[in-house]
Amino acid sequence: MTTGTFAQVGFGYWGPNLSRNLGALARHRWRYLVDLSPARREQAASLYPNVTVLDDLDLVLQDPDVAAVIVSTPAASHAELTRRALAAGKHVFVEKPLALSTQEAIDLATTADQAGLALMVGHTFEFVPAVRKMKELLDAGAIGDVLYLHSQRLNLGRIQSDINAFWSIGPHDVSIANYLLGTSAEWVSARGARYLHANIEDVIFVTVGYPGGVLAHMHVSWLDPSKTRRTTVVGSQKMLVYDDIDADAKLKVFDKGADRLDADSYGAWQYRLRDGAMHVPSLAMVEPLAAELQHFIDCVDNGTRPLVDGWNGVRTVAVLEAVDASLRADGAQVAVRDLAGLPR
Repeated sequence: MTTGTFAQVGFGYWGPNLSRNLGALARHRWRYLVDLSPARREQAASLYPNVTVLDDLDLVLQDPDVAAVIVSTPAASHAELTRRALAAGKHVFVEKPLALSTQEAIDLATTADQAGLALMVGHTFEFVPAVRKMKELLDAGAIGDVLYLHSQRLNLGRIQSDINAFWSIGPHDVSIANYLLGTSAEWVSARGARYLHANIEDVIFVTVGYPGGVLAHMHVSWLDPSKTRRTTVVGSQKMLVYDDIDADAKLKVFDKGADRLDADSYGAWQYRLRDGAMHVPSLAMVEPLAAELQHFIDCVDNGTRPLVDGWNGVRTVAVLEAVDASLRADGAQVAVRDLAGLPR
């Protein structure tokens, strides 16, 4: 069992949330926090006086007591920081996306496997109790065959200037779809608009094709009046709606559908609409980020592979890269890189 210490890199937008949970879970084993901003270092040092706060990652990577590094920096730096940490023999938890290209992501996942290191990607929604319950229902066949999914991830902000809206918040919906369906995407078609930046899409509509004709439609936006975090799964027998904003009923199961009847005398098929009861499953009260980080700590200590490993990150990045290609091609259908044969 490993009992080494932990280091966090980045105390910007998402970093404080990770720090709060890392402090509660790793406690005295959290040794370092690295950030290039003097103001953020000062803030972190005041909040966590027992953690060494500095601006030099090399000093952290040279410390043999450091077992794992948690990366929470801008997306463009994820691949480089992860590569450096893996090269130093450290386990890595990196926020999404794993990298800005599929090949970079594959290289990182391969490096981690060859070195026997845990590489985990921060697809937090795979630790949300409602999403896990959806997966349980789908795997049990409780809603029949999955026909299609659609999701909305909308807000007025947070507006970024380095990556488009889909690279920023779309990884959540891609990872949820991949997780629920248990398979990789085959193709995408995407259209977007640039209302706030000349070169970066802030509103994007994406259709993703999965095996068996299953479609997933994803709408992301930084420019919308209402904060929306919703995923709907339509099955042949029932339908699921996960609404992360609904504090009282995050997951609803609808006994709704259209049942095909015998053809009429003219040979036309008739359908009976079914509008049955709505059920709200009981869900555990768990903070997903805490569950996610605890899982990473357990993987580091026990030498086990994360459920959301580097190859999970690869499959998400492959969709993001195909979305960029489709945007450049005015919405043309673009094949997602074939990842058959790679570890799952």
